[in-house]
Amino acid sequence: MDASYRRSGAGGGGGSAPRTVEDIFKDYRARRNAIHRALTHDVEEFYAQCDPEKENLCLYGYANEAWEVALPAEEVPTELPEPALGINFARDGMKRSDWLALVAVHSDSWLVSVAFYYAARLTRNDRKRLFGMMNDLPTVYEVISGMRQSKERDRSGGIDNSGRNKLPSKHTVEAPPPPRTENNARDADEGYDEDDGDHSETLCGTCGGIYSAEEFWIGCDVCERWYHGKCVKITPAKAESIKQYKCPSCSSKRPRQ
Repeated sequence: MDASYRRSGAGGGGGSAPRTVEDIFKDYRARRNAIHRALTHDVEEFYAQCDPEKENLCLYGYANEAWEVALPAEEVPTELPEPALGINFARDGMKRSDWLALVAVHSDSWLVSVAFYYAARLTRNDRKRLFGMMNDLPTVYEVISGMRQSKERDRSGGIDNSGRNKLPSKHTVEAPPPPRTENNARDADEGYDEDDGDHSETLCGTCGGIYSAEEFWIGCDVCERWYHGKCVKITPAKAESIKQYKCPSCSSKRPRQ
């Protein structure tokens, strides 16, 4: 794809910048769909293109719903806001699911910035209406991370028709499952029965308090101990943004030389 064509924001949209609320939203939705496809249906191709040995790369989504991994624009300032730079460098330094979630977060930020770059000349009410239309769609991060499904389960009480508690994330559960091993990592997706195990022996690694289903707990990804959120000063809202949690004890340990 020609660089000037790509950076102009045309992307199959006829070459003219969107001006109305409806046109800007259409552009936003198309770009979002492109990035969503890159991180899901085309994820193997996207993963292969993000070679850490290459230069700084960006993920672009276009108005024709095509996506591209490419070098950033060279001119300053650019004609449109640019996506996050260097997404390929982190590819092999973290879990694949965490890396995709990170790319999704940065992509959501870029999508909003492009939409409101176009919306700069809109009235206050039109910008508010545009944001409402955009906000009615789940973000790419919500789809990639499963947060949307988790929120829907939370609104319905967190229990499905079979009576099994679904765990959206090991960081956000109010009740810790039995000590985790590599073989039971699927618990986060499959959930567990409250009768599957006795948690009476699960103790907080800080205060030694016995597990209670009415309190928020968080598990350390290093030592696999569980803690009251209040004991380690982690709230459920803060836990949502944590990719890998280290308890105070593990955080203070120095790596071996």
